[in-house]
Amino acid sequence: MLIGCVDVGSTFTKLAVVDTATGELAATASHPTTLGTDVLRGVDATVAATGLRLDDLRACSSAGGGLRLAVIGYEALVTAEAGYRVGMSAGAKVVHVSAGRLDAAGVAAVRAAKPDVLLLVGGTDGGDADTLLHNARRISRIAVPVVVAGNADARFEACELLAARNVVGCDNVLPRIGTLNPGPARLALREVFLRHVIGGKKLSRGPRFANLVRGATPDIVLSAVELLDGDVVVVDVGGATTDVYSVLTPDPEREAGLHGEVAGTLWRSRTVEGDLGVRWGAPGVVEAALREKLIGEPEAAVLAPAADARAGDPGYLADDLAVDARLAELAVTVALRRHARGERVLADGPLRGGKDLREVRLVIGSGGVLRTLPAGASDALLSAALSDHAGSWPTPRAARRHVDRAYVLAAAGLLADDHPAAARALLAGVAEAV
Repeated sequence: MLIGCVDVGSTFTKLAVVDTATGELAATASHPTTLGTDVLRGVDATVAATGLRLDDLRACSSAGGGLRLAVIGYEALVTAEAGYRVGMSAGAKVVHVSAGRLDAAGVAAVRAAKPDVLLLVGGTDGGDADTLLHNARRISRIAVPVVVAGNADARFEACELLAARNVVGCDNVLPRIGTLNPGPARLALREVFLRHVIGGKKLSRGPRFANLVRGATPDIVLSAVELLDGDVVVVDVGGATTDVYSVLTPDPEREAGLHGEVAGTLWRSRTVEGDLGVRWGAPGVVEAALREKLIGEPEAAVLAPAADARAGDPGYLADDLAVDARLAELAVTVALRRHARGERVLADGPLRGGKDLREVRLVIGSGGVLRTLPAGASDALLSAALSDHAGSWPTPRAARRHVDRAYVLAAAGLLADDHPAAARALLAGVAEAV
């Protein structure tokens, strides 16, 4: 059975055709994403380019900005942070986080962020319910879908208050202090993304594209990373963002809520660095590398005009890949530093939720730049980022490196639910990286 697995990105649409009987990659193709007309034109062009007759076609998508999520919680360091981490793991771009009882200004700030979905959390099970219900009333006039994943005792009443909206209730993301429960909210966010967000972005006319899409691309990629055994990190360098995924072996001490992780520890996680990319985000790479003292003013003076040119022309194809390679190396290094050191959920809050990557056994690089570079150059790029001993984070002790040149991660994630054996076989080459 030949299944076409398509990732519809904001710049390129990538297709991998998989023989599910063997898990072998039968063909690949790519085409510029046809956002200006109908994204299905680009999808159909990739299928036509393979010359194969497919038994099935399925897709994931980050086109049109992906899934924009606003998180509304109770306490900045507990439920709001828990909601933020869960939203990131579900493939969302978290565009707003608020903590406490919303007032008129708070509601206006949520609206201004232009989210596709609201994630309403707050209170451990059996704990405070007033804040969750207060916030449900406040957001009841914001015309976007809502996922309620707070105090179980108040969930039904909160959903009733939001009945005029598209609302989905699920188990609490933080049922008790120190215990993070991401699964139900992640599934609920995927359901809302499929049911409301894809169609709302008007990426395609008619229902066909919405019927093809199985989830947001980052959510699907994390599903693939979860199939890889052991401690794994994936760094995906895009035009606008650099995403870091990590799947780590749970540490019983941190699982118990020690080391101050009152919001719980997410062992399967993703962070998104919205200022780091090699096209739209290229100026942010130069600025971040300067702040992190990875480069000095002389190199920044050379890189800055090249970065501005790339941001001004996201479709730019470089003749000399040296600048792209350097920008990608800096983006990977800064993104790994931030992932390992932790996120600042609120602008004035502390860094929280860092990851200990010392036992990571495999680091996978993904993204167009890493696939375009010669094998030796892309491996050297990853090696340099993993030798970042000045970055105030514990680097992996003995990690193998691999570049996802065939773009199998998204395909494996699309097959994970109903063809897990084929997905694992497809990932075998990744797992055997040297």
